[in-house]
Amino acid sequence: MARKKTTRSRIEPSFEGSRSHGSPRTIADERVAGKTTAKSTTAKRRKPSQSKARKPKGRTSRGRISGTLRSMAYWCCVLGIWGGIAIAGVVAFYGARMPSAATWSIPDRPPNVKIVSVNGETMANRGATGGEALLLGDMSPYIPEAVIAIEDRRFYSHFGVDPIGLARAMVANVMAGRMVQGGSTLTQQLAKNLFLSPERTLERKVQEVLLSLWLEHRFTKDQILEMYLNRVFFGSGAYGVEAASRRYFRKPARDVSLAEAALLAGLLKAPSRLSPARDPKAAEARAQVVLAAMREQGVVSDTEIATALTSPQVRAKSYWTGSENYVADLVMERLPDLVGKITEDLVVDTTIDFQLQREAEKVLRATLEQNGAKLRVSQGALVSIDGTGAVRALIGGREYATSQFDRATDALRQPGSAFKPIVYAAALEQGRTPLSVRNDAPVKIGKWTPENYDGKYRGQVTLSDALTHSLNTVAAQLVMEVGPKTVVQTARRLGIEAPLKANASIALGTSEVTLLELTGAYAPFMNGGYKATPHVIRRVSTHDGKVLYENTYDNPPRVIDPAVAAMMNQMLVRVVEEGTGRNARLDGWPAAGKTGTTQSYRDALFVGYTANLATGVWFGNDDGKPMKNVTGGGLPAETWKQFMQAAHSGVPPAALPVGGAMPPVAIGAPGSEGADPVAGLVRDLAPVPVSRDATGATDGNFLTPPADIGSAPSQPAGNKRTTLLDILMGN
Repeated sequence: MARKKTTRSRIEPSFEGSRSHGSPRTIADERVAGKTTAKSTTAKRRKPSQSKARKPKGRTSRGRISGTLRSMAYWCCVLGIWGGIAIAGVVAFYGARMPSAATWSIPDRPPNVKIVSVNGETMANRGATGGEALLLGDMSPYIPEAVIAIEDRRFYSHFGVDPIGLARAMVANVMAGRMVQGGSTLTQQLAKNLFLSPERTLERKVQEVLLSLWLEHRFTKDQILEMYLNRVFFGSGAYGVEAASRRYFRKPARDVSLAEAALLAGLLKAPSRLSPARDPKAAEARAQVVLAAMREQGVVSDTEIATALTSPQVRAKSYWTGSENYVADLVMERLPDLVGKITEDLVVDTTIDFQLQREAEKVLRATLEQNGAKLRVSQGALVSIDGTGAVRALIGGREYATSQFDRATDALRQPGSAFKPIVYAAALEQGRTPLSVRNDAPVKIGKWTPENYDGKYRGQVTLSDALTHSLNTVAAQLVMEVGPKTVVQTARRLGIEAPLKANASIALGTSEVTLLELTGAYAPFMNGGYKATPHVIRRVSTHDGKVLYENTYDNPPRVIDPAVAAMMNQMLVRVVEEGTGRNARLDGWPAAGKTGTTQSYRDALFVGYTANLATGVWFGNDDGKPMKNVTGGGLPAETWKQFMQAAHSGVPPAALPVGGAMPPVAIGAPGSEGADPVAGLVRDLAPVPVSRDATGATDGNFLTPPADIGSAPSQPAGNKRTTLLDILMGN
């Protein structure tokens, strides 16, 4: 019985039960608990699950989050390491393709030519940059402050690359959904400008960073900023702050105000698009952004900002403006012939008086504005030289910004009667005087019949009267007496270099010349007979003062006798006092000159001089269209007077060399060559035999002019009449 009882109470272990409940208990545990009832055993089996259910849930969530963060940190480190290795590989790859750093050097800035007036004022800069390089201390302090504020506010603290600025730019670009900020530092921009092409590639960006690090290692921050400001592009052809300030404000960089500095700094974002020469409103809006950035960084006060915001809007011409640029172009045209190829910065001292230059520009422009429309004249030119040929003022047109063609030096125009003084000088050299007589009557030279401007004829007149009233018939007679070739030779000696046709019509100025050389041809009359070669370059030197060229016009050759110059002065003074040039009379200064008007009023000129200056003025149209009855004694003479009056203000008057009084010669009375007191003085200069004098002098060597004067003269038997073809060919 006892055995059976024992058998009933024994409980075999059940692995199925333990598996079904997920219990971790072992076989030994079951044996120890063998006397426990099923109910107790079941309760004990439930304890682990009940204990597990009571564990707090928050602890599990925190564990999971911390695990996730640890995983992220791990993989970030892994990716960072591999990213760094990849970046290092890329840098090494592209860096290996660059030349050795030992060979790196700052490329030379393109040479600049600084052109200054006779008083040392800067008139213009020429070269690829359009301006000279300045030291940081020689420019307005507002300029570097404005550039740093808007382009690279941590310039003085970063090492060439600004990670903070780059991250800020990336965030701003992502938020805006487009490129609104750049992460490049000033050093990177300088590296790009100095060494690299503008293409956007990974290789160029890597090279830019390497070069930036090299620049920061090699130069100080101020040196880097200085190089940047002297080379960066500011739009409209201006490189560097000096070029930009002169281009937009017509002042040196040292005089730039806060508002102007903000405008310049604002251009760096998009120089061509924001240029005030293209879009003044956009340039002004960007300048206000720069001012706000400067105020945010505390480099300027609220008072300064308020003053800057009230500054007038800058409106620049679409091209370099100012008449001095005509001078600059002329300098650059002639400079290579004097110094050869330009390889370094040069300073060119000119002969220009900047005050006279401005006065001439003002007078010429005012004349055209007041009279241009109603008289149908659109262009003008003015050139003024002294007795040595030094150009003191030169205006090549109405407005350089709209037309860069120089009408004073490059335009070949018919001078009309303004050429007659050269004809008269040739006649005086052959023994005639201002009191020599000619017959003002209809003249026929072959088939050519020159007429006077007013259509009237005065009969017997002196050469002085004929020039005073610009009689065409007498000028034509003189040309045929001395010969067209002789007139051309005289013109060459006086300085006319343009091609001249040796024919009869040269008497009326039908051969084209430039205003500059025509004005220079008058100068020997004012200086006593010496050649006055027009020149504008006085000296060329390097930036450190080494003189490369200095002009040699100090000892000019004599081209006409002083007596001839004196007689020409006597006659040309009468032109101004009582003849066609009356509108050019000056107050307090003796003046001489000659008017010139071409056919159909296409050109009108006045060239005149005092003992101080010789000045020529031209008006006309580029397309050759006729003006409305504009003559040389009108607008040109009036403009000449205005300019010369201003030029001689405060200068003590000086007399022209006019020689002694001329003895009277009876018109139509017999006379002799000996009655001319100066005839013997000039005969040695005559290039051809002395011709007949209309006072009645005779000589067996005279040739009768091939012209019909008054009535047709009889022809000796067997003589062949000179034809128009012979005249045109100079025979």
